[in-house]
Amino acid sequence: MKKYFALTILCILTLTACNQPTAEESAYPNEVIETIMTRRSVRQYNDEPISHEVMDKILECGIHAPNGMNAQRWEVRVVESQKWINDATEAYKNSIPADSPMAEQFKDPNFKNMFRNATSVIFISHRPGPCTQIDCGLMAGNMVNAAKSLGVSSVIMMSPISFFSTEEGKPFLETLALSEGQELLLCIGMGYSDQQPETPERRYSKVKYIQ
Repeated sequence: MKKYFALTILCILTLTACNQPTAEESAYPNEVIETIMTRRSVRQYNDEPISHEVMDKILECGIHAPNGMNAQRWEVRVVESQKWINDATEAYKNSIPADSPMAEQFKDPNFKNMFRNATSVIFISHRPGPCTQIDCGLMAGNMVNAAKSLGVSSVIMMSPISFFSTEEGKPFLETLALSEGQELLLCIGMGYSDQQPETPERRYSKVKYIQ
């Protein structure tokens, strides 16, 4: 009898332990806050593609971000073609003078493409207006946090955008088929992470209450 009682207690303790949150899980009050606090900008990805089912959910979360007067003065393009990404990268490399500091990135043995080695790239454009840059920033924020919650890593970029206004970049811009009046504002590299970035320092001293 004592043997069965001891076994029962052991089973209860085991099940209870399995249901206890880990130290990492208990550090945040809910999954939304945990997603925001643990998302990092990733610059190395493996070759695994993102399924359309996952990408569709990321995009859906993006277009549900708040925007001024619900004008939705933005457009979104998703590039999955590795040929497009590689060809754009090659044209980009050819547009950078060899003695330019920007050319140093090409010497990195981990360099794959100009979009921080991402396997998919989301381009966000806007028809310029008083709120449109903020609107697109909110959209990008929704996308990267939704991606994190689905196991997809990301990095928000503006530096590649200037390439598309050059002679070398214009053919690639044309393939995005943006509506008249739309201007590229930013892009987001996405994929499955091949690195674990450290948590950057955040300056809480910049936050103040006015009472």
